[in-house]
Amino acid sequence: MSFLFNSYALARPALFSLDAETAHEVTLSSLQKSYDCRLTRNLITTRPALPSMLMGLSLRNPIGLAAGLDKNGSHINALGQLGFGFIEAGTVTPQPQQGNPKPRLFRLPRANALINRMGFNNTGLAAFLQNVRDNEWRKNGGILGLNIGKNASTPIEQAVDDYLACLDGVYPHADYITVNISSPNTQNLRTLQRNQELAALLEPLSERRKALADQSGRHVPMAVKIAPDLTHDQIDIIASALLHFGIDGVIATNTTLSREVVQGLPHADEAGGVSGSPVHELSLAVIERLRAHAGAALAIIGVGGILNGKHAQEKVAAGADAVQLYTGLIYRGPALIGECVQEMTKAR
Repeated sequence: MSFLFNSYALARPALFSLDAETAHEVTLSSLQKSYDCRLTRNLITTRPALPSMLMGLSLRNPIGLAAGLDKNGSHINALGQLGFGFIEAGTVTPQPQQGNPKPRLFRLPRANALINRMGFNNTGLAAFLQNVRDNEWRKNGGILGLNIGKNASTPIEQAVDDYLACLDGVYPHADYITVNISSPNTQNLRTLQRNQELAALLEPLSERRKALADQSGRHVPMAVKIAPDLTHDQIDIIASALLHFGIDGVIATNTTLSREVVQGLPHADEAGGVSGSPVHELSLAVIERLRAHAGAALAIIGVGGILNGKHAQEKVAAGADAVQLYTGLIYRGPALIGECVQEMTKAR
């Protein structure tokens, strides 16, 4: 895979000369072209291995791709060539939506961070399912998570309808499903993390999942993605609710609204969620609290601010069973995946 790593190192200055969203699109397009060309695809002969279990699923390694990078599930096969143990696509909503106006994605290089206010921009459930159906990644043993959300136009009181529609659609094509209730860029979405609102969402989702499992004869694990901006009491309430409704895992965490670490930097005052280095310590605290409250009953996926292998291992030491990358890939490139596997291997 060294040709990919070297290519990214050479390409990064040019990519960083573009605005962040354009660079994102160019990178995915280039990666897809590399995958579509059989010659370059065949150059990738080894992938980092560290067999692991997550929510009853067998992973090649415990390094995953976080949701948000491939929102429409249109580059799963290409991204799978980078060496991930699992990939999460989405967030998908029932109907297509444009998201928030551009510009909506900003780099803060001095902090190894991004700010985004994308707003669940995606092509909708029907197109998403067309993309994820029968992908080669799963056929070849890759683990695929599908991340679901609600449309911005759907009143928060009716959010459960959107989540149920997405659950019905993605269930046959997912190895696990993530319920995203923590993006700061959809109005009022984070209120679904509160006690009564969370119960009102999880109960029908759990019931529908049981019905789908009974119909298909196949149990698909479900995780919930939560915010880093939670008090200990709020984390305890969420953990108790997840356990009560039989949820398999939790992804900790999404982006933060805090500007403490990036204050004074260019773009720091842009609206949206901060990802990257400023989230690392926040997510560690959430992971530790979840593990202390839930014990071994919940699987935990640690995400936020992993810029090197040491950060990945710190997530595991805090209580995570696996980790996911996103912003670290922007700054470090795909070499980060193998580095994380190597560090976690040494610690076992």
